[in-house]
Amino acid sequence: MKLGVAIEDTWDFFHEIYADFQSHHDVTLFERRETNSPVFYTRINRYLFNQDLAKLMQDNDLVFFEWSSHLLAAATRLPKTCKIVTRLHRFELNEWADQIDWDKVDLLIVVCENKKQEVLKRFPQLAEKIEVVYEAVDTEKFVPDDKPFAGDIGILCHMTPRKRVYELILAFYDAIKLNPNLKLHVGGGMHVAHRDYYEALVDTVDRLGLNDHVQFYGHVDDPKSWYKKVDVVFSNGYSEGLQVSPLEAMSSGRYVLSHFWPGADEMLPRDYLYFTNDELVQKLLAYASSTNDFKKDQSAFMRNRVLELFNIENTRRQIRELTEAIADGSYNKA
Repeated sequence: MKLGVAIEDTWDFFHEIYADFQSHHDVTLFERRETNSPVFYTRINRYLFNQDLAKLMQDNDLVFFEWSSHLLAAATRLPKTCKIVTRLHRFELNEWADQIDWDKVDLLIVVCENKKQEVLKRFPQLAEKIEVVYEAVDTEKFVPDDKPFAGDIGILCHMTPRKRVYELILAFYDAIKLNPNLKLHVGGGMHVAHRDYYEALVDTVDRLGLNDHVQFYGHVDDPKSWYKKVDVVFSNGYSEGLQVSPLEAMSSGRYVLSHFWPGADEMLPRDYLYFTNDELVQKLLAYASSTNDFKKDQSAFMRNRVLELFNIENTRRQIRELTEAIADGSYNKA
């Protein structure tokens, strides 16, 4: 199959899928031409962009759009000359979905069942061409080790209000009153659009007198090593697709607790989820005071759950097979 791939958003969740495509098919990656001409700069670049995108679709049997965002919206405004498969994570549903001509999309892949229900609530016509393939991680890269429990808890994410790191710091302040041995590790750099948020996090830690208990790491280039520093990892946002950081932590054998954002119960059973800070503190302290045998069992549970449900080997195969079925006309909605 001649397969085009279009992606201009982050590659963070796509490297293994792209490599799998390349190992099975003749793959062409979309590249846009641009001119620096001072005359009619915007108009010329828009023309070149549309020409390049149209050529990608004309030259391939199918184009896969990782992220259902600006490239897909532009492609569906052009004449349809090939099959189209796209994967939607989270933000696209609010920022781009209304700008896409879904009649020209042959298959939409979403990263969790909750996201599927959100899509169908707004676009019920997609019921016959939507599939759930869980977001996943490399279980050979993220592996358990034998770190003894030392009260190190952490969060690794973009420093934006949606991730609710501020609220986690406040909950941590309550937790160390009951267990002064706890330490909070905050991984993630300042977001250019939310500089004040990051500054508020640092300032709040200072004003609460937590500087000896909280460490900020900024951007983390090597998450595999970062997880080795912590015992418990939190997912504390209010909206996610299927957040990768806690999946990496689970694959690394770390204990994960999550705010009950919509879809979090697909990642973890209800006992590992909380709504309020009081619940968060209660669950954290209960785990901290549990026996070593219980902690070992929980490490194995976390690891096995990722191996079963969120293993990139399964996810990339499922995505490739669905894409192939659309291309050769054998796709049947399960």
